[in-house]
Amino acid sequence: MNKDTEIDMKEVELNVLDPEKEPMTGDGQTAGGEKNGSVKLKVPEDEVTFTGLSKEELMRVAGTPGWVRTRWVLLVLFWLGWVGMLAGAIVIIVQAPRCKPIPEMNWWNEGSLYQISDLDSFSEGLEGVEAKLDEINKLKVKGLVLGPLHNVQADQPDTLNLKDFNPTLGTEKALVAVMEKAHKKGISVVLDLTPNYLGAAPWFSTGDVNDVLEKVKDAAEYWLNLDVDGIKLPALPVATSSVEWSMLQAAVHGNHTKKKLLMGVVEGISAAAVSQLANTTGVDLVLSDLLSNSRGGVARIQAMDTLHSQQRNVAWGFGAAQKDQLSKLATTPGLIRLYQLLLLTMPGTPVFTYGDEIGLQAVGSASPKMVWDIEKEPAEGSANETAEAERKERVAVKKWFKSLSDLRVKERSLLYGDYYPLFSSASSLSFLRLWDQSDRYITAVNWGAAAETLSLKLAPTEGVELPEKATVRLSTDPEQLEVDSTVSLDQVTLEPGQGVLLQFPYTG
Repeated sequence: MNKDTEIDMKEVELNVLDPEKEPMTGDGQTAGGEKNGSVKLKVPEDEVTFTGLSKEELMRVAGTPGWVRTRWVLLVLFWLGWVGMLAGAIVIIVQAPRCKPIPEMNWWNEGSLYQISDLDSFSEGLEGVEAKLDEINKLKVKGLVLGPLHNVQADQPDTLNLKDFNPTLGTEKALVAVMEKAHKKGISVVLDLTPNYLGAAPWFSTGDVNDVLEKVKDAAEYWLNLDVDGIKLPALPVATSSVEWSMLQAAVHGNHTKKKLLMGVVEGISAAAVSQLANTTGVDLVLSDLLSNSRGGVARIQAMDTLHSQQRNVAWGFGAAQKDQLSKLATTPGLIRLYQLLLLTMPGTPVFTYGDEIGLQAVGSASPKMVWDIEKEPAEGSANETAEAERKERVAVKKWFKSLSDLRVKERSLLYGDYYPLFSSASSLSFLRLWDQSDRYITAVNWGAAAETLSLKLAPTEGVELPEKATVRLSTDPEQLEVDSTVSLDQVTLEPGQGVLLQFPYTG
């Protein structure tokens, strides 16, 4: 049998299925349509793998003139693009309006001061003050002015000892506890060192000033070393005329880790005299009674005109210079809101006496008792209508105060912004506060007995313009001037005892 015959025989054998693998149907084909015994083989296609150029090949290509030119073109384009982006950034920076530098701020410029002259009426001495610090902190005040706390015999300078505590008010240990807790909350503590606070004259007599001021200096050093943040003195012109004044100033402004406040009070002097004291005496803050004594809008605007450029050295209050409550001047809840608005938006440091935040009414010459827990509603049927209406009004006044105080510490225009007068009359005034690229604010108030229409106009000033309209941010009477509504600045009508805070954006 030759080879061809053997191959044919093998093909025959491959075409014959094993009986065990033969389909049960008896058909000659499998289900897939293939002939029985045939085998399909999948032959893989030739795979093409790119292995790249070898080092030698790359070196040969890199040196060709075409690739050298391409590289140079790409390099030039890269540097041109980089230089172009740099030039564009420089143009944007140069053309963009520059931010005005923030003025130097001390802690007493960053919010209001809260004065507690009668600690027993406030809350049972120093321990009561410590217990109420959480409530005080909600008002966003930056400093407490406490006292006087020292013992003194009225009109007896020889027995004066400003380091000796009045035992009915607390102890040195209690004062340290107040300071530690207050400092944790970002609140500074100032001591009122009025020497003869129980007598006829705060400095006893003119002939005693030098000796008394020396005692004040010694006491100031003592208390400042205990971490008190400043001292407050009465009758500043009398104190600054003493030969001991420079020694006291050096003691307060000495080597301390935190800047200490030297605060003076003046009464019955002009705005120009206040300005001179702030400029020449080295005092850090001058609290005057200008707003209380000047009842007209024109005089109050003139005082602000004189002192606004020294706003970081000037403090304002309605009754604060005399340690009186705001309610002695503002006899209605509406007027209390109005004067709170005025103080918290003026250029300078606002000073309040305890209870001003709720409109606490002072009766007679005695200090009024502070009212707490006003947010707590009485049990049903346990309070009469008059008492409940008074409680709700105090809650509303406190809410208003907190809204203003919060704006004061947040908004740059109100915190340290420039001041521009817009309008004044016998019983109303308006002014603008603005800072660089921040929202602008307009305060407009009418404490008169009749409605008044204010036409707000700005004297020609380079770079400062008023828009035609502004938005109501806060209003003492939201029913008459609704919050978020817009008003035309050429005619702002205010009802008697009404105040409004308007806002408009910065436009570059």
